[in-house]
Amino acid sequence: MLEADAVLHFGTHGSLEFMPGKQMGMSGDCYPDSLIGNIPDLYYYAANNPSEATIAKRRGYATTISYLTPPAENAGLYKGLKELGELVGSYQTLRDNERATSIVKTIISTAVQVNLDKDVDLPDENAELTQAERDKVVGNVYRQLMEIESRLLPCGLHVIGKAPSAGEAVATLVNIASLDRDEEGIFGLPTIIAESLGRTMESIYRGSDLGVLEDVQLGQDITEAVRAAVGAMVRQLTNREGRVDLIERFGWIKKIFKFFGIQQKPAYLKALNKSGFKGLDEEKLVVLFDYLAFCLKQVCADLEMGSLIKALDGQYVLPGPGGDPIRNPNVLPSGKNIHALDPQSIPTKAAVMSAKVVVDRLIDRQKAENNGAYPETIACVLWGTDNIKTYGESLAQILWFVGVKPMPDSLGRINKLELISLEELGRPRIDVVVNCSGVFRDLFINQMALIDRAVKMAAEADEPLEMNYVRRHAKEQAEEMGVSIREAAQRVFSNASGSYSSNVNLAVENSSWGEESELQNMYLERKSFAFDSDNPGQMKQSKEISSPA
Repeated sequence: MLEADAVLHFGTHGSLEFMPGKQMGMSGDCYPDSLIGNIPDLYYYAANNPSEATIAKRRGYATTISYLTPPAENAGLYKGLKELGELVGSYQTLRDNERATSIVKTIISTAVQVNLDKDVDLPDENAELTQAERDKVVGNVYRQLMEIESRLLPCGLHVIGKAPSAGEAVATLVNIASLDRDEEGIFGLPTIIAESLGRTMESIYRGSDLGVLEDVQLGQDITEAVRAAVGAMVRQLTNREGRVDLIERFGWIKKIFKFFGIQQKPAYLKALNKSGFKGLDEEKLVVLFDYLAFCLKQVCADLEMGSLIKALDGQYVLPGPGGDPIRNPNVLPSGKNIHALDPQSIPTKAAVMSAKVVVDRLIDRQKAENNGAYPETIACVLWGTDNIKTYGESLAQILWFVGVKPMPDSLGRINKLELISLEELGRPRIDVVVNCSGVFRDLFINQMALIDRAVKMAAEADEPLEMNYVRRHAKEQAEEMGVSIREAAQRVFSNASGSYSSNVNLAVENSSWGEESELQNMYLERKSFAFDSDNPGQMKQSKEISSPA
């Protein structure tokens, strides 16, 4: 028998906390309780995953110690995609030249070779195009290229107790600098740059989505300028080994300049000016870069190894919130005993505002791709981790699709809903089908009730069917199945209580299936348990409702 003084789990996640047994309040009959016994369970857990860390605490009795997730870097372009990017650059230089037509033909043929025609509508290679049509084709190709290039990939693995390299710090701070933080009064760097041009990032994004070549290029220029400015700031704090040491290089020279009253531009402002952006609001820049300097100190602070030693010595490990360090730098420094958030506090106002922008853009794109027709149903998956990271942004997106506004009570708990009028909404109510992970079900049962209530409110609203797809579909299902509209409007599904995952991945790995329909049936068998806010204590299997929905 193992006679260990403690168990140290590495990674996210193990199998102990997902063994059979109750969701919480373990008893002697539950596998996690029987397996861990009285041995202290110490658990290095990713700082951005408090939802599963909470399961490890509830079911595995774990003391979690957060570690910094590896920073994410842009994926970049390679081979044919890189060649295509160079062709787009050539077109921008020679768009008024007689060679522009042949360059566009080459762009179209190269785009087909790299399968970009699956994502972008391309004309025939030999079609006669006007300059405006050529610009639109090149703009759409460039937009798709930038979308591929800007996809985030993790930069390797984090080493416990090791400060990030300068490149890793820049990757993290670029993402932090790109977000507006209205509650703290901090403007994101892209917003500040766009304002200096008399534009908004929203208008630039919309133009880019429509393939406007100038807006696609401007968006890319702003992205590169943000990276250059943040890189200039971090380089001042980089040692010879390429790691951040928080002691400013050549600080003594700055002190001499200051003594003689010589004003010097900050490195980040020089970088922005060099990128071609001037007339920037320097007060907003100072606030932002002071905040980034604070974030850099938090990223480089090392509590990970010290917290483990404290835990092994039976000492107190400082608690702290988990979540996305980009959206919420208060998650840093890592090395804390993770806790999540109050489930009844989400979605926050900021999450609702962000969700509205995302949903409106998605609907606009769907309309553009479907000859102006609105999507009637959107399928969504809710994960516990994502909603803790974003403070309920995915949840708020679903409510905005349906056209329902979450409202706090007198104590700030989000437990009330208000149906937004069609006049204010300005579009039809979009139907939704929501599948919740087992972890989301365990942590956010109240939010599942919010979605169910929201859908039923929309289904029962006395509105024209052509402006309320929720009601139209619920009425059709109710008539087919001979049930009430409320029952037919069930749209929130998950696993049975105490069950996790669809197990489709296991069937694929073990080759234990013959036809695709078997995988579909397996998914429906495990993920078709409907949540009903009218009977919140039980989840009944409702394949007859989930399949048509």
